[in-house]
Amino acid sequence: MSKKLFLLDAMALIYRAYYALIRNPRLTSKGRNTNAQFGFTTTLLDLLNKEKPTHIAVAFDTHAPTERHTDFEDYKANREEAPEDLIAALPDIKRIINGFNIPVLELDGYEADDIIGTVAWQAAAQGYTVYMVTPDKDYGQLVKDNVFIWKPPALGNKEEILGPKEVCERWQIKDVHQVIDILGLMGDSVDNIPGIPGVGEKTAMKLLAEWGSLENVLANADKISGKMGEKIKAGAESAILSKKLATIITNVPVSFHEEDFCCTEVNKEQLTEIFSELEFKTLGKRILGDTFSAIGGEAAASGKPVQQDLFGNAVETSTAENLAQQAEALEPAGLVADRNIENTPHTYYLASTPEEHAAVVATLMTVPEISFDTETTGTDANAADIVGMSFSIQPGEGWYIPMPANREGAIEILERFRPVFEREDALFIGQNAKYDLIVLKWYGIEVKGTIFDTMLAHYLIEPEGRRSMDLLSAQYLQYAPVSIETLIGKKGKGQGSMRDVELEKIKEYAAEDADITLQLKSKFVPLVTERKVEDVLYRIENPLVKVLTDMEYEGIAIDTQALADYSRSLESEIKIAEESVYQQAGVRFNLASPKQLGEVLFEKLQLDPKAKKTRTGQYATGEDVLAKLSAKHPIVENILVFRELSKLKSTYVDALPLMINPRTNRVHTSYNQAVAVTGRLSSNNPNLQNIPIRTERGREVRKAFVPRNEEYTLLSADYSQIELRIIAAISQDENMTAAFTSGLDIHTATAAKVYGVDLSDVTSDMRRNAKSVNFGIIYGQSAFGLSENLGIPRSEAKSLIDNYFAQYPGIKAYMENQVKSAQKNGYVQTMMGRKRWLKDINSSNAVVRGFAERNAINMPIQGTAADLIKLAMISLHKTFREHNFRSRMLLQVHDELVFDAHLDEVEIIKPLILEGMRNAMPLGVPVEAELGTGKNWLEAH
Repeated sequence: MSKKLFLLDAMALIYRAYYALIRNPRLTSKGRNTNAQFGFTTTLLDLLNKEKPTHIAVAFDTHAPTERHTDFEDYKANREEAPEDLIAALPDIKRIINGFNIPVLELDGYEADDIIGTVAWQAAAQGYTVYMVTPDKDYGQLVKDNVFIWKPPALGNKEEILGPKEVCERWQIKDVHQVIDILGLMGDSVDNIPGIPGVGEKTAMKLLAEWGSLENVLANADKISGKMGEKIKAGAESAILSKKLATIITNVPVSFHEEDFCCTEVNKEQLTEIFSELEFKTLGKRILGDTFSAIGGEAAASGKPVQQDLFGNAVETSTAENLAQQAEALEPAGLVADRNIENTPHTYYLASTPEEHAAVVATLMTVPEISFDTETTGTDANAADIVGMSFSIQPGEGWYIPMPANREGAIEILERFRPVFEREDALFIGQNAKYDLIVLKWYGIEVKGTIFDTMLAHYLIEPEGRRSMDLLSAQYLQYAPVSIETLIGKKGKGQGSMRDVELEKIKEYAAEDADITLQLKSKFVPLVTERKVEDVLYRIENPLVKVLTDMEYEGIAIDTQALADYSRSLESEIKIAEESVYQQAGVRFNLASPKQLGEVLFEKLQLDPKAKKTRTGQYATGEDVLAKLSAKHPIVENILVFRELSKLKSTYVDALPLMINPRTNRVHTSYNQAVAVTGRLSSNNPNLQNIPIRTERGREVRKAFVPRNEEYTLLSADYSQIELRIIAAISQDENMTAAFTSGLDIHTATAAKVYGVDLSDVTSDMRRNAKSVNFGIIYGQSAFGLSENLGIPRSEAKSLIDNYFAQYPGIKAYMENQVKSAQKNGYVQTMMGRKRWLKDINSSNAVVRGFAERNAINMPIQGTAADLIKLAMISLHKTFREHNFRSRMLLQVHDELVFDAHLDEVEIIKPLILEGMRNAMPLGVPVEAELGTGKNWLEAH
């Protein structure tokens, strides 16, 4: 068997892993960023599984200065400070490496590349094939027979293995030793190696091709004409120094002893500990097996289990981890889930007779607060049957009331508890209470008291945390609840039903849920006060639970015939686009196969000689790749049409009928109230926010959403430019406020200001540009981004932005003040007080800090818009109930509300809807909404 040694450049891989996930950071339940740990571990695992090295090691830099620093004081001096999250990740990564039983190589006075170079050449001399795992180009000087660079996969491309041939082709040189000549001439901005000022990569390669070495270039500077010759003479000393700085040392005092580098079995105990702390649930199972479990894991949160809908979105459900076995999974110091149902005193009663029911009801009628929970046969509240319910009014105590399988029997028992649920003077406490309210509503029971949802309370306390009841229990109560898997088994086809669980076991499990929820409420109330988010919880989030309950219960009608017709129409258009592709390609193939498509585009048609390949070795044919090729051949447009229509058909047109509830023949979306950190609602089954509206074909999907019958019409109410109005209100900019107060079109008014023309002289192009600035500037759009977006020169884009801030100085001041406030307080907030904590706002790393600064500016705007429409929903829900309207509010999508409006009530509810939306929250600038009605959602909108 051949001996393969892999040497990993730790810091290069860690930086790469951290930044690869920076836009969508992985956060633990306590908001800890684990990008670097997760990315590095994934790269390591993929390498081990695919390459199966016989020997391996990881090299780190140390903080000690090297000879390069002595030679050149500014060596690496321009490097940005490493992000704090990355620095904090290093001890974890070393523990992970140790858990894999992989040696760590580091030595003061030398860099990782020096150590890797030395060990690589020693091992190669002993007959090893050596792979240096790094994205760093400097390693090219080290490759030789049996020594290669193994460049990790990136952006969907396959890993690259570079030997002498590939390195020489990359730099257009004859020998890999010339890599340091190239670097000496051009320098290296990453390491602050100066090179010769004015000499770039292409010039360096050209000079080497002619003169062979850096020394020869310098010796023949007199023969190099023009300014370049002068630059080389002036930069000779810098070039010699730069070549030395770029030369990797290969005689570091380290030795390769093969027995120290052998790949061995992992230390499962150590990896279990660190993966639990980092909440690497899926990754942990890949390495340690299905028995591994980490609290919080990668599942989001609510008290009800996570699965995927037909649109590929996470759905909240009710899964639990066995926290008793995972006490070490808690990251916060001092928090250990060492208590559980076995070692904690408790009294949980089974109430299964009419007399016992009466006794429980009598008690519940006298207390001010009631924690409750339902057990059901499934995770879809609009389809599940109730199995039982539990109550708790005192910590450590609770009741479980089982229900028979037949609906009539369940209704009979629930009727006995109707007086309890209809108590308007009681506070009902639940974890993801909306689920339970919908279940009860299907049995004719409405909870009339005030709702306190522990999931929502935690959402406001820690907007970016995870919040399953089991995790919250472990963190705040140091208590590990009973795992649902111990009752019904693991998720999947073999999972059982709560209906079949032994009564004693389900009693303990269910009553414990109500008990824990009650205890969490007592922990969260003071934290809500401490965070000063009481208004948001008590005026917005908790009241909204009942609003969403009614909306989800109602659902919306779908015109299946319209979808079937549209599906056939799309099928026809897809065929036309497909045949056009085949005709232009001159060959028939599977157009849905990226592999075959890549071969046609890049081998047969030769559209791009430098086409990139993916990890699997096939050509990349993503939308971004095709967009760049669209000008080269008309076939590309047909391919894009084929893809757009195929996705539209499969993901929406054909999928929507499958979501129709057989009970109601309607689609019931599920709103996620505790996911988006801005406060925006998201939804699943279907994901309403993702239904296409930008293209004409996409908008057609909305035609399928229709009124419930011929006595109704759909009514759409959409806030008009609400985020811009909020910007005007928050910034108090005089010019923008005046434009809204005067009822002007804000984009026309902005164009007139920015271009310095009268309103009547604003052209359509001016308005389009101004609109882009209006919506882009507050989200950090640069002159480069604006020029790309509008297709205008960067100088014009910069002028637009400069003029914008000159005309709207209040907005510029707002942006600056928000960043300063966030840096001082650590958070920003909406007009209602919803907060977002920005732990990276004072980061010494500019990239990380920049993300936090943009969030500091735009979160109060997005969050205020979210608060505004939620308040409007609460107000309108109350109004409709007071008037006992037959009309119903059905959907909320972005800044739009959709109603099933009874024809007799349309003209009555229109002014009420406008009033409710306009006056939901006083902004100080006029708030407007646009109303429309129609026989379907598209027509109404």
